[in-house]
Amino acid sequence: MNSLIIPSELIVVTGPARSGKSEWAETLALQSEKPVIYIATSQRDPTDQEWQIRIQKHQERRPMSWEILEVPIDLTATLEKISGQNTCILVDSLGTWLANLLEQDKVTWENTQDELLQILDKLPGMIILVAEETGWGVVPAYPMGRTFRDRLGALVRHLGAIADSVYLVTGGYVLNLTQLGSPLESK
Repeated sequence: MNSLIIPSELIVVTGPARSGKSEWAETLALQSEKPVIYIATSQRDPTDQEWQIRIQKHQERRPMSWEILEVPIDLTATLEKISGQNTCILVDSLGTWLANLLEQDKVTWENTQDELLQILDKLPGMIILVAEETGWGVVPAYPMGRTFRDRLGALVRHLGAIADSVYLVTGGYVLNLTQLGSPLESK
């Protein structure tokens, strides 16, 4: 008895703020010609008008046919539950998801990260992850900022090691790092 094997494809789209990461990820999702499940990791805050405007701009860009899930915390469980379908899952963004979990102590965070990496490495289907690059500037002067920067940098590096494609979006250009670069050996 043969089981149907759905090929997997993991794509990471990274870059600095306002670089077009989300737009590129959305373009890739549209090009997949699959039904799209969009996982938004932000938490709504009606008291933050500027944040609400950012969320609205993202919503206006997305096709009405896309299924939208708001998942600020339980990303791994959600991915495991909805994967395996002939769909494209787009997660926007890992930096926001990590910020929602920033209060986790080091051991708890490492377990959370490991669970995500393990599930992504084995899930069938197409998954596109948007992740910010925060380590290009000065070292933050406060501990929580350094924790965020270091955790996100490590997470993106781990994802790059298991991804089929990694794109950098910066300066108005998209670079396919998997074609142009050489992977570093894991430490």
